[in-house]
Amino acid sequence: MPATGLLSVAELQAEIARLQQHNHKLQRINGALIERIESGVTRGNDPYAAFQHSVVLAEQVRERTEALHQAMAELKAVNHLLSEARQRAETAHQHQIRLITDHVPALIAYLNADLVYEFTNKVYEEWYCWPRGVMLGQSLREAHSEQHYQRLEAYVARALAGESVTFEFAETNIKGQERYMLRSYVPNRLANGDVVGIFVLIRDITERRNTAQALHQAYQHLEQRVRERTAELTSLNDQLLREIEERSRAESRLREAKREAEQANLSKTKFLAAVSHDLLQPLNAARLFTSALLECRAPQDSAHLVRNVSNSLEDVENLLGTLVDISKLDAGVIKADVAPFALRELVDNLAAEYAQVARSEGLELHFVGCSAVVRSDIQLLARILRNLLSNAIRYTRSGRVVLGCRRLRGGLRIEVWDSGIGIAEEHLEEMFQEFKRGDVQRPDQDRGLGLGLAIVEKIAGILGHRIRVRSWLGKGSVFAVEVPLSATAPRPQPSQAVCEPMLERLRGARVWVLDNDAAICAGMRTLLEGWGCQVVTALSEEDLARQVDNYHAEADLLIADYHLDNDCNGVDAVARINARRTQPLPALMITANYSNELKQQIRELGHTLMHKPVRPMKLKTAMSHLLAGSVT
Repeated sequence: MPATGLLSVAELQAEIARLQQHNHKLQRINGALIERIESGVTRGNDPYAAFQHSVVLAEQVRERTEALHQAMAELKAVNHLLSEARQRAETAHQHQIRLITDHVPALIAYLNADLVYEFTNKVYEEWYCWPRGVMLGQSLREAHSEQHYQRLEAYVARALAGESVTFEFAETNIKGQERYMLRSYVPNRLANGDVVGIFVLIRDITERRNTAQALHQAYQHLEQRVRERTAELTSLNDQLLREIEERSRAESRLREAKREAEQANLSKTKFLAAVSHDLLQPLNAARLFTSALLECRAPQDSAHLVRNVSNSLEDVENLLGTLVDISKLDAGVIKADVAPFALRELVDNLAAEYAQVARSEGLELHFVGCSAVVRSDIQLLARILRNLLSNAIRYTRSGRVVLGCRRLRGGLRIEVWDSGIGIAEEHLEEMFQEFKRGDVQRPDQDRGLGLGLAIVEKIAGILGHRIRVRSWLGKGSVFAVEVPLSATAPRPQPSQAVCEPMLERLRGARVWVLDNDAAICAGMRTLLEGWGCQVVTALSEEDLARQVDNYHAEADLLIADYHLDNDCNGVDAVARINARRTQPLPALMITANYSNELKQQIRELGHTLMHKPVRPMKLKTAMSHLLAGSVT
């Protein structure tokens, strides 16, 4: 059969089989002829026949040999054709695979057991910048950098061991962009399990990874926004709750303030109704006494009328002072100025002041001194004790009033005892209400307005002190205020004995009085000269400087009003006066200003403060104390 390039692979394989069978037949014939010749020589003795037979046999052998050579040539040609056909078929098959895989976006390759490339698609070659077909026949190590090979070596070894491997691999493309590739190595196993190669599949997952990462970031951002929004809503909700609570508290405070305002208005109405009569009564009495004094000619009758006028005016002063106190307490103007101080500074002066008041009423004031250091507002605490002492004297017919202290755990109780009429137990709480008054013991004694204990309770509330009361009907009462102790205190001033007559200290004292009111200056001069003082009064600093040798004259005490003319104040005036003296004068400041700032300022300067209206006994006590301090 002639060899042509048009035969199919199946036809070529059939022709090869036929030729192999024919060749095998010729070999059997040749072998049979040789055996026959050899056997014939041994059986016959005819040489000619033998020769003839050998010639024929040689010719047959030659013919068969030529036929065999021809068959072998044909077989070789057919094998060559078959090899070419197989190669063309494999090339066509690979070409067909290339046509399919070149249009797949994934990188596809095949490595044999020696890790040599036997197949790569177009995308694989372009990714690694190799021309078409050049990678084939190269090993994995030859086709890539050493670093790249080392990164893949462990995964390739696992694939050759029969394990399918899939992993992410970061690579840089020809544009210098980092891409994330998903590599899959699948081993090519034979029927007996031997691995003869590795299928390689590589996909670019950068966009998918970036999308997933973007989605993850978006999710995280969304979660963060949800958390932030939740926190905002929670905060807003808490704020709304706080605002609701604050509004509720504000409404409660408003209701309480409204109730207090209504009570205050009712209190003012009651007070005005009471004071309209009680205030006019002493004024009317003073007018009558003054008229009688003008018509009276007997000196003894004049003294009696003057005393009555003084008592009437004192009642008016007490009523006006009470009105001022209640107004300030209800308006919240009075603020506590709490500081540590030695209690002796307060109770010694109160004992000296009210000892004379008690004697004038035919009573005895017993006093037990105390060296404790307490924390309170000394002015407000003094007002509480004064009201308690005044009440005790007011409602005691005979006997005594006792002022003393009793130590508690962490505190001190200042007590005022009396031997008066007492209070029934069911009326104890009522005594602190406004306009509640007890029965007086003497017909010539005023009954007041019933505001003293109400003021005590209000001031105690400002200070945070507790008021206690016990009473035995017909036997007497005890009122007490509890104050906290203090570990530290300003250095206490030396205290003089209570029994020492205060007038002795005032007699001969040189006192300067600075006040812009001429009537007050005249009144102070008359009062102080009556106590034996040498008094210089002035309406201004310049007026005082002219009278006392530009402030260089000898003096013992300076009394100054806080509010002076031309926007000046007594504190600055005292400072300018003492600045010109070699020895500064102790100063007593008199004012109607109840502010804590002023009290603190005067306290820091070391001056003594007294509020208007000034009570003569309190003034005498303060002056005596200052003069005693200047002597020591």
